[in-house]
Amino acid sequence: MTFSVNSGYATKMYNVLKFGAKPNGKADTTKAFLKSWKAACNTKGPAVIDVPKGRYVLKPLMFKGKKCISKNITLNIKGSLIAPKDHHILGKVENWITFNEVTGVSIIGGILDGRGPTWWRCKESGGNCLMGATSLRIVYSNNISIRGLTSLNSQEFHIAITGCQNVHIEGVDVIASADSPNTDGIHVQSSTHVTIIDSTMRTGDDCISIGPGVKNVHIEDVLCGPGHGISIGSLGWEKKEAGVQNVTVKSVVISNTTNGLRIKSWARPSTGFVQTILYENVTFRNVENPIIVDQYYCPNNQCPRQESGIKISNVTYKEIRGTSSTEVAMTFNCSTLSPCSGIKLENVNITFLDQEAQSTCNNVQGQAIGMVQPKSCF
Repeated sequence: MTFSVNSGYATKMYNVLKFGAKPNGKADTTKAFLKSWKAACNTKGPAVIDVPKGRYVLKPLMFKGKKCISKNITLNIKGSLIAPKDHHILGKVENWITFNEVTGVSIIGGILDGRGPTWWRCKESGGNCLMGATSLRIVYSNNISIRGLTSLNSQEFHIAITGCQNVHIEGVDVIASADSPNTDGIHVQSSTHVTIIDSTMRTGDDCISIGPGVKNVHIEDVLCGPGHGISIGSLGWEKKEAGVQNVTVKSVVISNTTNGLRIKSWARPSTGFVQTILYENVTFRNVENPIIVDQYYCPNNQCPRQESGIKISNVTYKEIRGTSSTEVAMTFNCSTLSPCSGIKLENVNITFLDQEAQSTCNNVQGQAIGMVQPKSCF
């Protein structure tokens, strides 16, 4: 089946069933998906890989795009892609489904079921669990669209964007239990021009995390919680590290999380930086640390015990409201080596049990505009 498009080429349709995929939730369909990709990749003009309703078991696989002829491939998923029942199969690799060096790929709809709970239990028990896998990783790719996808129970990160340009993520639903370890919803690193809109993140770690080397990120209309909030960092693990700049987080609701809007870095020398960040129109509901900058990040007591070299500047919190589950609603714990500068609070109103909350500051320079509660400690 084909239909005409403006490119001058008809769109070719490739049904994974015709390549041998069996949607019974038991048979390994990895080869069928790779054959479908090869056919789409070798197409002149647009191509669609159609995944009908059903359950498709996939072992770790990589869709390679470096030699692709088509620069317009859509993976249209109407069913569910299921990780192998034996969690060790994914545990041996870093990623479950990878798109590497692709251009013009769209992933539409469907469910990715990482079958994470057995992996999480193994980690919690201290067993031999190897390293765990990210469900979907896009690397060194351009012009990517992910729409209407549900990521369920990933072993570790749900979606990771690394070394990419022009990525649009919309209508994504991330689902994992609040106590699932290291299950970040969307992680972005070494990438530019990334948009995440109209999505829901319910997970056990950061809803969205931003690593080094990120520029021009727009996050809007996102529901976050449970989880660890929306984080920039952790940064500064490497001495030579790229910075984070031009990030907007707008019109989001963060509920029942350990953190809200967080910037975190290790206490060690680094060339990295964080600059030109805008948080606007954010609502907190029962969040432990609604606003937090922590340049002495120290999980599991693995502390460098030095001073962070990450330079944090020009960060604006505008039209922020809601409730904190702890008395201290704003924390700016900045480095003596690289104090935070250009921090702006504009119309902030965060309460604790219908009372006035508190704020704490170390090594920070900024200003408060309009009504700011808790009272600024600058």
